[in-house]
Amino acid sequence: MLVTHLGHACVLVEAADTRILIDPGAFSDLWHEITDLDAVLITHQHADHVDPENAKTLLEANSKAAVYTADDVEQVVLLPGAESVTPGQNLTVGNIRVETVGGNHAIIHQDIPAIHNIGYLLHAEGEPTFFHPGDALDTTPGGVDVLALPLMGPWAAMKEHVEFVRGLEVPKYSIPIHDELLSDRGRELLSRQISNLTGTEVISLREGATRNF
Repeated sequence: MLVTHLGHACVLVEAADTRILIDPGAFSDLWHEITDLDAVLITHQHADHVDPENAKTLLEANSKAAVYTADDVEQVVLLPGAESVTPGQNLTVGNIRVETVGGNHAIIHQDIPAIHNIGYLLHAEGEPTFFHPGDALDTTPGGVDVLALPLMGPWAAMKEHVEFVRGLEVPKYSIPIHDELLSDRGRELLSRQISNLTGTEVISLREGATRNF
């Protein structure tokens, strides 16, 4: 499994001859020229997870890609061919089985309207299991080998991130995402603390870096 972090929450996963892009948001442009995708998965409607200005262009360049989103994403952006999903579904994309989990975005503040959030588990025979939770830490499926770990958000504190990783029975590897509101010093501090407190190996993939798992 080849994983590329394309800025903030956006991750490209390549496994079993299948290419899946998750959360092409407005906080990065590293994903703008990506082609040959089999699917685009969107966890929720916030612009840092689905860029309303550039996502349509991405899909036009990947017209054969399946598009799956949380069911209220269409309230903010209409994506050609998008299919809404709910928790508990099993989707097939190429040679990868995609399991949908979760349901709701973490609470940011009681005065901010609640929205839906879908986490995606990617399974392929002979490959590690990859988990992208979007913006929620309340669902902890078993068997996760590689975690896209939200490092910072206005909806959580570090203590919650630590318990989230522990609740996943500590994935062997964690790739920091959701980190564009942090300085380099903040990224290093949070990565080190979470690794020390959980035992997960935190692997930083910045500026489009790639790692084979």
